[in-house]
Amino acid sequence: MAWKRGSSGLGGQRNRSAGSSFPIVILILCSFLAPLIFFVGRGLYTSNTIDHNDSSTTSSKQGLDWRERLALQQIKPLLTKEVIDVIKASTDDLGPLSLDSFRKNNLSASWKFVGQETKAKKSAADAEVNKPSQIATADSKPKITRGKHDGPVDGDHSQFLDSPAKLARRQLRERKREKRAADLVKRDDDVTVKLENAAIERSKSVDSSVLGKYSIWRKENDNENTDSTVRLMRDQLIMARVYISIATTKKKPDLAHELQTRLKESQRALGDAGSDADLTRSAHEKMKAMGQVLSKAREQLYDCKLVTAKLRAMLQSADEQVRSLKRQSTFLSQLAAKTIPNGIHCLSMRLTIDYYLLPLEKRKFPRSENLENPDLFHYALFSDNVLAASVVVNSTIVNAKEPEKHVFHLVSDKLNFGAMNMWFLLNPPGKATIHVENVDVFKWLNSSYCPVLRQLESAAMKEYYFKASHPNTLSAGSSNLKYRNPKYLSMLNHLRFYLPQVYPKLNKILFLDDDIVVQKDLTGLWSVDLHGKVNGAVETCGQSFHRFDKYLNFSNPHIARNFDPNACGWAYGMNMFDLKEWKKRDITGIYHKWQNMNEDRVLWKLGTLPPGLITFYGLTHPLDKSWHVLGLGYNPSIDRSDIENAAVVHYNGNMKPWLELAMTKYRSYWTKYIKLDHPYMRSCKLSE
Repeated sequence: MAWKRGSSGLGGQRNRSAGSSFPIVILILCSFLAPLIFFVGRGLYTSNTIDHNDSSTTSSKQGLDWRERLALQQIKPLLTKEVIDVIKASTDDLGPLSLDSFRKNNLSASWKFVGQETKAKKSAADAEVNKPSQIATADSKPKITRGKHDGPVDGDHSQFLDSPAKLARRQLRERKREKRAADLVKRDDDVTVKLENAAIERSKSVDSSVLGKYSIWRKENDNENTDSTVRLMRDQLIMARVYISIATTKKKPDLAHELQTRLKESQRALGDAGSDADLTRSAHEKMKAMGQVLSKAREQLYDCKLVTAKLRAMLQSADEQVRSLKRQSTFLSQLAAKTIPNGIHCLSMRLTIDYYLLPLEKRKFPRSENLENPDLFHYALFSDNVLAASVVVNSTIVNAKEPEKHVFHLVSDKLNFGAMNMWFLLNPPGKATIHVENVDVFKWLNSSYCPVLRQLESAAMKEYYFKASHPNTLSAGSSNLKYRNPKYLSMLNHLRFYLPQVYPKLNKILFLDDDIVVQKDLTGLWSVDLHGKVNGAVETCGQSFHRFDKYLNFSNPHIARNFDPNACGWAYGMNMFDLKEWKKRDITGIYHKWQNMNEDRVLWKLGTLPPGLITFYGLTHPLDKSWHVLGLGYNPSIDRSDIENAAVVHYNGNMKPWLELAMTKYRSYWTKYIKLDHPYMRSCKLSE
């Protein structure tokens, strides 16, 4: 009876427990959802093993914790089949999960144990006896790895082997990861190659001749040992001068004399050599002898502070010499830019003589009836350089589609008037019309009408040009030399402000400087709509360059009140002028007004561009930049494609193409329009 009561009591207790299990499970789900899922996963995994392996069913049930079985029984009615399938699918890869292992290691669900060892490995005899599995000892340290394991997790559990489908999926994922990594590496390599190629292309545009002899772009920098002898000898010369000065100060004349002797020998051996290949055979011997003397001097005279002071003094002296040479170079380059080469002067004189030997009836150009025909394409060219004017006319006609419709109006001074006529009489521009005039016969252009002529005749201007501040040395002569350019004394330079007076019957005219080359047909400019403006020109302003504040004195209230300092500048050299609008707006009167206000040169320096910017302020229509490319007379880094695509290229600057200091890389664009085989060219040696 006692046993029955106990048994029935146990049964009653279990029934009561079963009756109250549902609210307990709900509480467990709400408070400890994550640990409960781990237990469920383990229970599901075990039940799956029971279904597939009948031989191990009894052993697995004995090793299963009764709490897990109870949780499994209570959770199945609460979760749908889909949720249980998801949990089961995740546990298929991970194996039985333990809450304790997650608490200890704090691992992600995608990590699992591999190679976990027990204290004593189970043998074949243990399997026959079917002993319960032993729990792994606490000191065993599991090896954690990514993916599935190949061996058993626990000693008595069956091995969890991957199915072929899962293995194939894992291998596919690994191949995808490897492929993506390879693609990323290849993409990085492609980007690196593109950057390197871009850097190489940019380096090709660097002109090493402009950067100087000791530029980092020199070839010898590729090998640090190249020309080492030349550099060593130059260093020896510097140190020899230092020790000569110290020896003289410390009264050691014998050592100073020996150093001086070796210095002269090394200088003669070095000469003008720029590389080791230029050195003479005796240079190495002289270098060794100098080295021995310098070692001797260093032993007797070396004083760190004294040597440092001498080198600093030499450096300062060299710096002053460099500055002086720069000033001299500036002066000489500006002087060369203002002079006429002997060959061009010879050409002008020979042509002038032959012109005045011609009878009057042979001095006339044909087709004079076209000079005032407004339906033709008219050009204005004011120049005293016969060769330059011939290039402008020749290049324009060669590239013109209808040469017979082009009319050239040339104006020169009385010194070159005969030469200009004779050249174009001997070399007529095909079917085009040409006419040459002398600016000195324009009677209306006098000092009473023209402010510039009146100012040039004033005593102050003569003092500025011919007497005041004349330099006694080359280095002092570079100051403001460009503002004392003789062209500012010539009315040819200011005649551009009187175009309606010179050509009263024309409606439009294209003004050209004599330092340009035409490379395309220009008739399209006559079709450009200027939108009521007077001047069509290419703008030259960049981020902060060639704006009004670079040309005008904005500290003057007249300038500051009327103009914007950030207004964009434009270029003379190729300008389309609407002469009807010019007359309507009285452009010449505006020019006279501002020129009278600048008699003391307080608004701008001498020149025609500043008064042009003022006169045509708000009246200039910007043209496309491909019409007119500037800078071939000073800028060595103009893109070649810009030059070749330009309708007109302009050699503005000091390096004119007819001078020896012209940039060689741009000279061919100009010389190809010169008739080098002409008898006059050969006689004046201009074809060389």
